[in-house]
Amino acid sequence: MDAELAARSVLALTSSSVPKSADCLVEMIRQIKVARDNAQNARTSAIVTLKTVVVNAQPEIREQLDHSGDKALLKKCAGFRLGKVEGPTSSTKHTLRSLARRWVFLDLEIKEHDAILNELTQGISPTWRDGPGIGPDTAAELLIVISDNPDHVRNEACFAKLCGVAPIPASSGMTNRHRLAWNGHRQANAALYRTAIVRMQHHEPTKAYVARRTEEGLS
Repeated sequence: MDAELAARSVLALTSSSVPKSADCLVEMIRQIKVARDNAQNARTSAIVTLKTVVVNAQPEIREQLDHSGDKALLKKCAGFRLGKVEGPTSSTKHTLRSLARRWVFLDLEIKEHDAILNELTQGISPTWRDGPGIGPDTAAELLIVISDNPDHVRNEACFAKLCGVAPIPASSGMTNRHRLAWNGHRQANAALYRTAIVRMQHHEPTKAYVARRTEEGLS
């Protein structure tokens, strides 16, 4: 239905939307972000699978790796010395080393993508990146949502609606309660959520705001 309405508005010459040019810095960011997200998903899958293999490993291997943090676990597994695969123990070590080294390789790849995204996002909006809690990944996600035609986001209210954080009435009468409209862009909403979490932990004005809201009995 959305596609039909868009097509009819174009045919009737009533459409005012500007299509994406796909040849600017935002398109470059989108392409790099695709590679980064894919690598991040693969990295997460690698360590989840590694931990599953450890849980089901032989007792001598499991005892050696139990109670290790993620970094220590990856280091131990990546450092396994292997000979010929002749039994379950050697095959388990081979699998763990492979998964650990894959995680390390993907981690380096993600850092490479982040360096490129950092340069590109700084080039488009350096003042935006100065905001606390806004890293290259978050800035890239929001710039992709806004696209190379920022004029369609007319004001802060439009931006809030686009990102799924616009307040809408949730009650009648004098209570004046609101809730968030959840029909916005999911990735943009997640980017704002990450920024809020970082600020709640490391940004003093945000920490003071949270403390004040808590004292008032609000969420």
